[in-house]
Amino acid sequence: MDQSAPDLLRFATAGSVDDGKSTLIGRLLYDSKSIFEDQLAAVEATSTARGDDYTDLALLTDGLRAEREQGITIDVAYRYFATPRRKFIIADTPGHTQYTRNMVTGASTADLALILVDARKGLVEQSRRHAFLCSLLRVPHMVLCVNKMDLVDWSEEVYERIRADFTAFAAKLDVPDLAVVPVSALKGDNIVERSQNMPWYAGTSLLHHLENVHIGSDRNLVDARFPVQHVIRPQSQAGEARDYRGYAGQVASGVLKPGDEVMVLPSGFTSTIAGIDTASGPVTEAYPPMSVTVRLEDEIDISRGDMICRPGNSPQVSQDVEALVCWMDESAPLAPGRKYTVKHTTRTARAIVKDLTYRLDINTLHRDEAATALNLNEIGRVRLRTTVPLLHDEYRRNRATGGFIIIDEATNKTAGAAIIL
Repeated sequence: MDQSAPDLLRFATAGSVDDGKSTLIGRLLYDSKSIFEDQLAAVEATSTARGDDYTDLALLTDGLRAEREQGITIDVAYRYFATPRRKFIIADTPGHTQYTRNMVTGASTADLALILVDARKGLVEQSRRHAFLCSLLRVPHMVLCVNKMDLVDWSEEVYERIRADFTAFAAKLDVPDLAVVPVSALKGDNIVERSQNMPWYAGTSLLHHLENVHIGSDRNLVDARFPVQHVIRPQSQAGEARDYRGYAGQVASGVLKPGDEVMVLPSGFTSTIAGIDTASGPVTEAYPPMSVTVRLEDEIDISRGDMICRPGNSPQVSQDVEALVCWMDESAPLAPGRKYTVKHTTRTARAIVKDLTYRLDINTLHRDEAATALNLNEIGRVRLRTTVPLLHDEYRRNRATGGFIIIDEATNKTAGAAIIL
């Protein structure tokens, strides 16, 4: 891996309706010169046609016609931009409660969550809900953007009050790293350059923080987990012997090196890594999220869905799983007794819902133990029994092996996303 290449930060935006998420992203793209002139011209023309006296940069991200007409974000919009220091993938997620599933999708792979609040309204229920969901999904870094500071006369008092409120709330959640930045997305204050309007703010601009937040240590480099995706046996040509057997996949966590003793689950057989190959040739070590082919010294029966780990450090192997599920299917609720397919790393299994322990009210954190089903966008604790054992860790320890999706067998649609407790 080229150490001089800029690394990649994935971040998700969250906030209440009209807090200015799409405008903030549009401003980031515009001020970092990541949009084309014709895109800007189209946005300016649309803004003028709508009678706006400013260029509405939110139009850069709200791509669906319904989003532009209603002025709200409905689906997750992914945007890519880069600076000399780092590459970025933004997931612009909706604020509405009815799009909780979209927000969960966007935040599940994020390294950082950007939560916006309107300086005039302060912390609202939606802000708390988004912060809770991001902490639930173990997003390691959080930035609170106090937006629309221009509408409160750049008041330090307003900023400090919101910062204190949010910091007190975040203390109840599991938020390892929190930064608070006062901004005006519409005017560009503190987005890319430090604002002259808020001399009392001693911190950095938003882009400077995004460029410099340290994410290298967020990945789990302790627990070696390599779910096997494909067994590679090249076909030999007539007359030539090809004695190559490799196991291809993506390193979920930990570090693998040639010479390491490893164990294969669920069989429990052990071997030693003979070599690790990539598309550009052999490497001396593999770490997440590298896609590699692992060769072993011994011939072991390994197939897709098996996992290579360390003998003294293995995941749990169980057919009974307790998980927190966000339900995403509008056609049918999740209820005890229902059967589904679960996809966990590279392993697929059939499962039955044994029990719904409680439904969680994500606004009040109240647990409703009398609930009998989970409807669209609801979150609850569920007990599942699978036909084959899942090789899993707790989600809090390992996001890669601690999550799975639930698939409706009849329609093949993703019906739910789950994190293992």
